[in-house]
Amino acid sequence: MALINTHEAAARLARTIVSDIVLYNKDKIKAGIENDNLFDVLEEPLHEGEKLYKTRVEPDLMGTTNYYNKAIVDILVKRSGNIESEIW
Repeated sequence: MALINTHEAAARLARTIVSDIVLYNKDKIKAGIENDNLFDVLEEPLHEGEKLYKTRVEPDLMGTTNYYNKAIVDILVKRSGNIESEIW
């Protein structure tokens, strides 16, 4: 399988991976935000998602971008802003 070598495709892959993490971990996300330990609760799926992203994108492109982390903020954090929490 050829590695992804365009910015658009790398960003799309990152968004897809994070969207899947959100889809399959809704209860954990809610609890993690409410208890202020979101990234501890999602450590394993986020790490696995990052590993997948790194196996699919050319290293040169990864060295100049941060699409996976941007997807975490845009899809996981921003879209969860409606969950009540003392830190939000």
